[in-house]
Order: sequence, then structure tokens, then C-alpha cells
Amino acid sequence: MTSTPLPHGPARHVDGGLPTAVRLRDALLDGEITSVALTERCLERIDDLDAQLHSFVAVDAESALRQAEAADRVLAAGRGLSGGGLAGEGRFPNGNGPAIPALTGLPTAFKDLVDVQGFPTTYGTAALPHATAGADAPIAARLRSSGALLVGKTAVPEFGLSSHSENPIHPPARNPLDPSTSPGGSSGGAAAAVASGMLPLAPGNDGGGSVRIPASACGLVGLKTGLGALPEDVTGSDGVARLTNHWGAPLLATTGPLGRTAADAALLLDGLRFSARRPAATDALDAVLLAARRGDAFSGLRVGISEASPFEANLPVALDPPAADAFSVGIAALERLGALPDDAGWVPPPDYPETFRAVWTAGLAEAALPDGGEERLGSLARAFRREASRRGGDEQRAAAARLSEISAGFRRDWGAFDVLLTPAMAQTPRPIGWYTERDADTDYELQCLYTPYTSMVNVSGLPAVTVPVLWTPDGYSMSVQLIGRAGSEVQLLCLAAVLQAATA
Repeated sequence: MTSTPLPHGPARHVDGGLPTAVRLRDALLDGEITSVALTERCLERIDDLDAQLHSFVAVDAESALRQAEAADRVLAAGRGLSGGGLAGEGRFPNGNGPAIPALTGLPTAFKDLVDVQGFPTTYGTAALPHATAGADAPIAARLRSSGALLVGKTAVPEFGLSSHSENPIHPPARNPLDPSTSPGGSSGGAAAAVASGMLPLAPGNDGGGSVRIPASACGLVGLKTGLGALPEDVTGSDGVARLTNHWGAPLLATTGPLGRTAADAALLLDGLRFSARRPAATDALDAVLLAARRGDAFSGLRVGISEASPFEANLPVALDPPAADAFSVGIAALERLGALPDDAGWVPPPDYPETFRAVWTAGLAEAALPDGGEERLGSLARAFRREASRRGGDEQRAAAARLSEISAGFRRDWGAFDVLLTPAMAQTPRPIGWYTERDADTDYELQCLYTPYTSMVNVSGLPAVTVPVLWTPDGYSMSVQLIGRAGSEVQLLCLAAVLQAATA
């Protein structure tokens, strides 16, 4: 570490005073607020800010308020059956009382890659018709069953390809911490909405860093779930669960929560794991709240420390001073919290960059576009599509097989530790137009230089969380990344809660 440590600035609060999602949930259950009042407040915030931030591509205020009215009826009935307030520990000590779904009355929104009934799904592209969804995608239906109100769709880059949220058909989403910069991508609209208090929490999906990148840019906690942790991520339209695509490459994208705190992210994870058998269950939230009270989640954990990036083989990956300082802050905090940090000694495979790129771009060659659709693609998507179309089947299968080998190697090497700590981003958030004003190859290289530590986790199939640990004097949030073992999503959120408190 050669950088000069930066002075720490105060955390910036741009949420308009919106309480945490956990506090709002308790207030809804206790009758301190109504879902209608909360939803009206969020809609007013959207009206006030979205013309500047462009977080949303669609909002249906009437539908949102109808959903809120229905949620208030559920909450009121529950309070009547329980004979009083519902919030707090020991809520139903005798196992009695209503089973109120865990997210009842909380507004949220899915990004514009996921079908939500009544909204068009545009994928951020002019190359496809924008059909209105007749039904929720399975993950949206599950979250709706948890009681969440789906009020709109949030901005994405074209097809979710990029580490920003700029596309050819919508004004660029902007970072509420500094609207001249990007909130990241591809869940950038969602992250900006949460950070600015337009929503209390929001789901994203992460195929190369698309939850963790915007969480880092906007000062949020962002969890990438492990592959298969949520069944909708691996279940095809035929109902069969698969961990690889038809070429044999590991599936990359998973769904995960964005929240201002680790507890908020845990509550949303509970909603994404909703079960009709236990509708009120908040197992992740309960574990995180306990870990935050105890403060000893890191005690005795072997934590591998690594700045190695698999993009080093072909790009000059380097941490800018704010990123290096955040990484140092994270390491020091782990030591204070009782972890056992050690140099991971991990050496990335040199053929990762070309192998990942071959798999990352393959789907674009297979996308069924209408006549003239290719010419309506943005420059990066069009270049990727043409690049992928030149690869033959044997070459694509070879890349898929090699990425599967790389995936197994990541899990083996990182598995020597309980958790791996890496930087989150290598730079502060980039200005609007930083990528899109360049040619396609430069665009992609700049994205890799900003996000050199994220896609490798998608390749591994493991869960990871990014946690804000430092605020620069000019107001940027900088984070670190914790990579866990398979099935460790809740543990990672517990660690995030303790680390967030220790570096606040």
C-alpha cells in the first residue's frame, strides 16, 4: 500500500430523513404509520428528485396507492387479531397472532430487466419492442407475496451490460451523492432511488457486479447472493434448475438486496426468500440484529486479504488513493474486531480476461432482434453482438469449459479462508459519459478498470457483500468487498453490519 491516507469525511445523508427500512417495518406493524402515508412520501420524493436523478423509467402512483391501501387493511386486521402492536422481540410468545408477511406495506421497485405486471420491460434498448408484462417474473411475484409494493421500474444500462446506468432510450441515472457522476450499474437506478430516499430498499440482480457496483457508488450495502441461493435465479422456463448455460459455462447472474444498512439488506433478503409456510419469517434480519448487538461476528475468522485482480493480465489495474485508503480502513477494522487476517497469496489465471469476455458476450449473439434491430443497439451492445457472432460453436464451448475450470479454481483457492477481503471499486464513481463517449473497446476497458474485483465472484458462484467503510472529504463513499463460502449470505450480512458500525 503506497497511497497517502486521505482524511475521512462525514457520511453524506441524502435520503431526506427517511427512516431505515427496518424501522419503517416496525412502525407499520405497530400502527405508528400507514403504508399509504409512507407510499405518498416516497412518491413525493420521486416527484421532487427523479427529474434530476432519473432513477425510474416508469412509476404507477395509482397502483402504488391501491397496493398501500390493501397493505394497510392487512396490517390493521393483524393488529386487531393480536390485540395490540406487532413490533419488537417476543411479538407472539405463545405462537399466536397473525402471520403478517415480512415486507407488508414497504414500497420498492424492480429494475427494468425484470417483468413486473402492468409495466413495459425495455431492457434499456431501442432494439426490441417494449411489451407490457402481463404477469410478474417469478422473483417479482415472490417479493410481492412478501407484502412489498411494486411501484415502478428502475433505470439500467442496455441489457444490463455495463457498470453504469446509461442507455440509448432514457436519460442517464445519476448518483445522488454527486449527480455529475454515475450511480453505477446495472442496478444504478435502484441504488440511486434507495440512497436518495425515494425507496426504503430495492432488489437488484448481479451478473458481473451489478448489485455491488452501485451499492459502492451510492454508499449502500449490496449483497450478491450465491448461485442457487434463490431458486428463481437458476430455474428455467421449463421449471428445471440448472447451474450452467447451454454452452456449459457457469450461470453468472443472481438476485440480491440493496439497503442503506446491512439490516435493511437482510430484511429484503428475507422478502426475496419468502415462503408461504412461514410468511412472517425474518431469519436473516434476526441474525443480523443479533450480530450487531454482540459485535463479535469477526472473532477468530480467518480472513484472506487480496488486491489481486484477474484483469491484471491485460490491463493496468491500480487502486486510486480513496480506494486504497478504504481497503486499509477495512483491514484495520477487521483486526480490531478480532479477525485473523492473512495475505491470501492468490494468483489469478492469466487467461481470465478473454475467457470471461467470451462468455459475457455470448448471449448477445443469440438475442432474437427484429429487422433493423441490430442497428438500433448502442455501440457497446452492437460491438459485443458482432464479436460474439464471429465465434464458432467449438470456440464458445471451449471458453465455457475453461470458465468452469476457472470457477472451480476460485472456489478452491478462496476456500482456504472463512472470508476473502478485497477492495470493492478501484476508483471513485466515474462521471456521466465517462464510458459511453468512448469507442466500445475503450468503454469496456474503462469499466474493467473501475470494477476489477466483481465479475470474478460471479464466475465463482459464491456470495459477496460490499460495505461502505470510508467517506472522502468531497463526499464519495468507498467500500470493501467480503467474499464468503457457499451458503454464507446471512453470515456476510452479519459481518457487514459489524463492519459498517465499526467504520461509521
